[in-house]
Amino acid sequence: MRLLAPISTLVIGLGLAACQPASEQSTTMNTKTDEAKPGIAMPKPETETSGVDPRLWLEEVEGEKALAWVSEQNKRAHSVLNPDPNFKKFYDDALAIVNATDKIAYGAHRGGYVYNFWQDGDHIHGLWRRTSIADYAGGNPDWDVILDLDVLSESEGENWVYKGVDCLAPTYERCMITLSRGGKDAAVRREFDIASKSFVEGGFVVPEAKGGIAWVDEDTLLVATDWGGDTMTSSGYPFVNKRWSRGTALETATELVRGDKADVGVWPFRVELDDRVVMFASEADTFYDTTTWWLPEGGQPVRVPVPSKSNFQDIFKGQAIISLEEDWTPAPGGTTFAKGAMVSFSLTDFMASKALPEVHLVLEPDERSAVGSVSAARSALVVNMLQNVASAVYAYDFDGSNWSGRKLELPENGSISLSSVNAHSDIIFANIEGFLRPDALWYINLEDNTAKMIYALPERFNAAGLVVEQHEATSKDGTKVPFFIIHKNDMPHDGSTPTLLYGYGGFQISMRPSYSGTLGKLWLENGGAYVLANIRGGGEFGPKWHQAGLKMDRQRIYDDFIAVAETLIEHKVTSPRHLGIRGGSNGGLLMGVMYTQRPDLFNAVLCQVPLLDMLRFNKLLAGASWMGEYGDPSDPDEGGFLRTISPYHNVDPAKNYPQILLMTSTKDDRVHPGHARKFAKLLEDEGKDFLYYENTDGGHSAAANLKETARREAIGYTYLMQRLKD
Repeated sequence: MRLLAPISTLVIGLGLAACQPASEQSTTMNTKTDEAKPGIAMPKPETETSGVDPRLWLEEVEGEKALAWVSEQNKRAHSVLNPDPNFKKFYDDALAIVNATDKIAYGAHRGGYVYNFWQDGDHIHGLWRRTSIADYAGGNPDWDVILDLDVLSESEGENWVYKGVDCLAPTYERCMITLSRGGKDAAVRREFDIASKSFVEGGFVVPEAKGGIAWVDEDTLLVATDWGGDTMTSSGYPFVNKRWSRGTALETATELVRGDKADVGVWPFRVELDDRVVMFASEADTFYDTTTWWLPEGGQPVRVPVPSKSNFQDIFKGQAIISLEEDWTPAPGGTTFAKGAMVSFSLTDFMASKALPEVHLVLEPDERSAVGSVSAARSALVVNMLQNVASAVYAYDFDGSNWSGRKLELPENGSISLSSVNAHSDIIFANIEGFLRPDALWYINLEDNTAKMIYALPERFNAAGLVVEQHEATSKDGTKVPFFIIHKNDMPHDGSTPTLLYGYGGFQISMRPSYSGTLGKLWLENGGAYVLANIRGGGEFGPKWHQAGLKMDRQRIYDDFIAVAETLIEHKVTSPRHLGIRGGSNGGLLMGVMYTQRPDLFNAVLCQVPLLDMLRFNKLLAGASWMGEYGDPSDPDEGGFLRTISPYHNVDPAKNYPQILLMTSTKDDRVHPGHARKFAKLLEDEGKDFLYYENTDGGHSAAANLKETARREAIGYTYLMQRLKD
């Protein structure tokens, strides 16, 4: 018995793939935000006067009492999971995968070199290194280590986690390296000289903060940081950008642009235009509304006249590339460009007149497509498209009045990520992967239209007999929701298959097929099926798909996920006894909502670094920045709706719930660990069955090094096997 008529079927065997063409499907969405929600009461939001949360003490991240409780919960989780024979095997298998030395060394190319950051069992903190493009593309790189993070961490007595680098074009010899203590978002930025392989004595150093920098020239930076006093937003990001000259104290830097405390944050960025450098600042008024400022040298900031719901993507042939998140009519009575489209205009003409010049359409996706990444190479604008959740890459050119594009000849039916594109080169590096297709790195040269695979990841698990299918579920409002399922080709349709359903559903982030060695080795090889749900809130079909689930329409996202689960059960792929779910961050909120709304559907809930208290999320760390996604808890209507979905406020003492495993990190300075802590304590107080594990390092990824990554995966899959497999 088949699950249902598939949209497409991908069968993998002996390294060969065959794909049937996708059938056309329509998606209907209701994007109204003011309609009543059937069956949902709208109580007023809780206020500070309605009672004090008895578990607020768990929000004190390093509080002695809180950490003592965490320690006890960790011990309890270990006592349940560690003795399981699966745990050691899963840990060893996961550690072998993450520590493997035959991983693909992904890198960014600039100035004739490919730069790579590498971690393995011998390099816990990692190596920053480089090799020539020719050696890299030839498959025989001779790596030159520039910075050894293990040596640096030991010599400085710090747990440094590498967070990236910003090097000054066109030589790329001076860089600002971002280093985090333990994986936090807040980080230190230090100037580094590649030629001498050392930090610059007396060079630029920006103390630990959530912020950013942009190079103006070798002796000048634009800096966004915590300047002291009231210079950070309610979300914990900087809203003042200053110009800092070499040889002067940071506190004497000259202010260039200032937002306000209600912003998400303000960050500088650099544009190379016609052999000159132009500086800009991006003021995030909300998570989805942005004001872009041109910062002319010696002049006042000038607002770039584009919609607030749009993204500045790149520059190509002097054209500023803008992707639209709302409909836009640039001139009264003129052409209207639809949300989801990408447009351009001459940045030079704008700077000369300080007025919006003629706007050109680059591309407009159809209803089942979306623009992914956009990057300028030397001779083309490279656009990664998502078409029915499958990737395709196009090269666009501009003739002075019109844009035209061509599709690059790359393998079909995989997820494509552009790992490196540089405006000074026609070389592109792209990663191609699928659920059962190990990552492969491709070298593409736009100048001579050649493409070749240069590296391929070896198989990390046995995929023999596994099948990938794409199907649809029908949500409560009739919307067709796609999902992928990976299972054994002889899977019985009797409801007995242990099945893991994953979802995210937020922030316009697309969930695409990807190769996971740990998922395959620890779950699929052991008889489990895996399902990836492309629910609303994501970006799979552009801004409309995302905006259909914003704020008070958020229940649609949860209805989509429920519909996928019910479809799996209806067609006897699995049953509530054998169905588990997993999600993290915003996906952790999804897990909490599923736990409270439909506990009858699931027997395991793996809830990682979650948001769970939706009446206080905006008061914790970066939470205020997410009100554009979730709504404002202090607003009577939005707060009333949040009260109906907030997992922390909807645990019913009289209900039966499946055991839930909550996982978070003490050092997560993005989603506060208090969410998971308070929810677990609530369950403890109510006598509900739960497990709790908190990593004391690791930031929002909950893993500061590869051993912690392996431990996190072993814990999660041991729990899932205990709950879902007979």
